[in-house]
Amino acid sequence: MTAVLVTGVNGFVGKALCRLLIDNEFQVISAVRNHADNDTQGQVVDIHSVGNIDSKTDWITALQGVDCVVHLAARVHVMNETAADPLGAFQCVNTQGTEKLARDAAKLGVKRFVYLSTIKVNGEETTDEPFSEQIGAPPIDPYALSKWEAEKCLRQISLETGMEVVIIRPPLVYGPGVKGNFLTLLKLISRGVPLPFRAVKNKRSLVALDNLVDLIRECVVNPRAAGEVFLVSDGRDLSTADLIVVIASAMGKSPRLISISPTLLNFGANISGRRVLARRLLGSLRVDSSKANRILGWTPPRSIEGEIKQVVAWYRRMY
Repeated sequence: MTAVLVTGVNGFVGKALCRLLIDNEFQVISAVRNHADNDTQGQVVDIHSVGNIDSKTDWITALQGVDCVVHLAARVHVMNETAADPLGAFQCVNTQGTEKLARDAAKLGVKRFVYLSTIKVNGEETTDEPFSEQIGAPPIDPYALSKWEAEKCLRQISLETGMEVVIIRPPLVYGPGVKGNFLTLLKLISRGVPLPFRAVKNKRSLVALDNLVDLIRECVVNPRAAGEVFLVSDGRDLSTADLIVVIASAMGKSPRLISISPTLLNFGANISGRRVLARRLLGSLRVDSSKANRILGWTPPRSIEGEIKQVVAWYRRMY
């Protein structure tokens, strides 16, 4: 039985991944800040308290007998940053903490390290071509920069020690339990609020939670994943209007879309201080996720419509 240490088990992705791994007869070990934080509802075989994740975290006990690490835990991107030194705060957890875990893992003979990065390493927006696994200039955003630096650390550790490293960069992840702007959109559509996006012709790649965790599982076991970087998506890009139509259909509602010029919407967002939100609703961010199919033979097991139905069912139970 393959023993997998998963960090971030209490998170949106972590809970789903643990369920999938256990269903597929992996031995799942979790690292949590403290035992009181455990919210896996008995899913995880072994739970280890490691305290805060930084350059001093002691991972040795948690890593005993582990074949593969899946590192999900991170200081995540926040809309309203409060840290006096945002870059330093992100680097402490996402860069230095990742490096310490990887070095401890290599020291104990862990064979593979799967790292959940972010598409923000590539950038915030695409124009003509979708993002690929290659990136140009380093990212500027503190969160993305800390993840990119972690990727570089992992490659260096792999070169030094031979531990296999796999990096996955997802775009927006949605599924039951989703929060943020996606949850807000669910609420607006459910309430029948008119939304001004009929004229928006952007294209955005998304990834269903079930699709993401299935790729992570594949990267744990597939020998051909070693040393690779993968972008992941559902394989079909949607405009904001398209997404609203799919959600409304799953809710049994007619989409209430009205047509307002994207130029006017951008202008309104700029003067109201909502430039970042406007970029996500009006701009394009496409990824080319075909490499996972070429290298691993992997295709997303769930359709957008199927996952959205699951999200709507969850939303109705919770709200």
